[in-house]
Amino acid sequence: MVIPLSSKSIAQLEKTKTEKVMEGVAYWAAFYRLNPQRFAAEFLNVKLKLFQKITIWCMMHSTNYAENASRGLSKSWRNALYAITKCILYPGTKVLVASGVKSQAIEIITKIQDDFMKNYSWGSDNLCREISYISTSINNAKVEFCNGSTITVATANQNSRHFRATVLIVDEARMVDPHIIRTVLRPTLTTTRQPGYLNNPKYAHLQERNSEMYITSAYYKAHWWYKKTQSNAALMLDDTKQYFCCGFPYELGIKEGLFMREAIEDEQAEADFDAVAFMMEREALFYGATDGAFYSYDDLERVRNIKNAFYTLDQYEKRGVNVPDLAIGERRILSLDVALMATRSHANDASALFINIATPNDNSYASHFVYAETFEGLTTDELGIIIMRYFNHYKCTDLVLDSQGNGLGVADFIAKPQYDPETGETYQAMKSCNDDAMAERCKDKNALKCVWTIKASADFNNNAALALRAGIKNGNVHLLINDYDAQDVVKKVSGYKNMSVQEQNRLLLPYIQTNMTINEMINLEHEIVNNKVKLKERSGMRKDRFSSLEYNYYVTTLLANDLKPKNETMDSILDNLKIRRGSYNGRRI
Repeated sequence: MVIPLSSKSIAQLEKTKTEKVMEGVAYWAAFYRLNPQRFAAEFLNVKLKLFQKITIWCMMHSTNYAENASRGLSKSWRNALYAITKCILYPGTKVLVASGVKSQAIEIITKIQDDFMKNYSWGSDNLCREISYISTSINNAKVEFCNGSTITVATANQNSRHFRATVLIVDEARMVDPHIIRTVLRPTLTTTRQPGYLNNPKYAHLQERNSEMYITSAYYKAHWWYKKTQSNAALMLDDTKQYFCCGFPYELGIKEGLFMREAIEDEQAEADFDAVAFMMEREALFYGATDGAFYSYDDLERVRNIKNAFYTLDQYEKRGVNVPDLAIGERRILSLDVALMATRSHANDASALFINIATPNDNSYASHFVYAETFEGLTTDELGIIIMRYFNHYKCTDLVLDSQGNGLGVADFIAKPQYDPETGETYQAMKSCNDDAMAERCKDKNALKCVWTIKASADFNNNAALALRAGIKNGNVHLLINDYDAQDVVKKVSGYKNMSVQEQNRLLLPYIQTNMTINEMINLEHEIVNNKVKLKERSGMRKDRFSSLEYNYYVTTLLANDLKPKNETMDSILDNLKIRRGSYNGRRI
């Protein structure tokens, strides 16, 4: 016998059912908020490595998170996973992803669209049901969730002031200007998430803190990111704070099977292996002195403002583009610090080449170092023909050559006309313009008088080092931007998408060489000997690039003397009298 239920009884049953559902939702939401690594496994079907479980948990439970990680340890992928998890578990979350280069920030949304929404079977189906809109367009990169959460992308510059967020993710944070972080990005965190229960006064104490996430690789100790890491490490020990800091070296990637040990060993064995870059980008270690360097990192970073580098000669030929012509008054200066050894005992030797576009600037020249390259293990003749080829094809006006030791052989080689089998051209002989003894070694009457031969002495090294530092500080020296920022520049090169990966990477080489030059400069050891500055490389380090740059700029300062007005002084008048009459014997009047 069925006993009919009154309408009141039915309403009570439905209410009870709804309450049970909501209680279940509340239980699982609380559980997954406490255990986001379980949410990734049980809702998104993502199987995490141990360190990934730890980091996703720490990101969810920190208000300020700082991570230094080796390349290849899925930094952007983990950022994307964290953003997804945060947005689903906390409705109304506003995630802002910022980076120095917008395409870098968009990678997070690309990973959501191309990986998390496709490659995890039923987990991807669950995620797709949570997302109402997604776009990777450069002008509107965004993810919108059905629960009101969003993930938005911004470039870390002054144009991002209008954004508002509850979570800030700064991708490749070390490449972002700290002033932009303080004045533009942090102020986007103006309001906290506003769930409905905050409208009830008894839940006012449950208001949530906004979060800041900084994930990148290590860098120089002189850089702001080192101080940020130190600060987070110290505050992590304060139980009243929710700060976190960690570092993941390449060994972790090998242990977790993300990359192979043999690949790392091959990287270390390459001839152009950069130990400093490896330490920072693979070992998650900061490098260099924090202060007292003869060349300040901050000063060098300020003059890295050249966006467009010269291409390699083969790229000019392949693309059918001419090397830029000389501007009015320009001196195009090619410099070379010569090293021909390539043995274990001389493993830190390389011939370093720079091209400087020196343009008149009042009574001096502004130096723009638009190209850099290094050569190892070449013979005198091989290096000599390269120098003549580069001098002619890059339309240079001056050559600065270290003419001591191996450099003397190169100087003698270019002092004769030489045939280039690669181009089929015969290059005109070149001779010294500042050293009579070196000029006499050239017997060709038609030789170009364009070579500044350098024979470094204590006086020369002191003057050149001081001149370069002054040029950097007063803004007369300009260097290429870093290779990270240059990625957006080279992508705009005509035909970039149709180039091979090797050709695309070659476009970045001058920028990478500039990075390595700065590595050398900020890590030079210096001492004062007989009132003169003496610079030397640390053990295992190089200074070939620095030497070439230094020689180049010093010659630029000598050329600048011709730009200064020739005002007659009493001493110059007396000197002229001495020359004409022989009657002035050095007496002062």
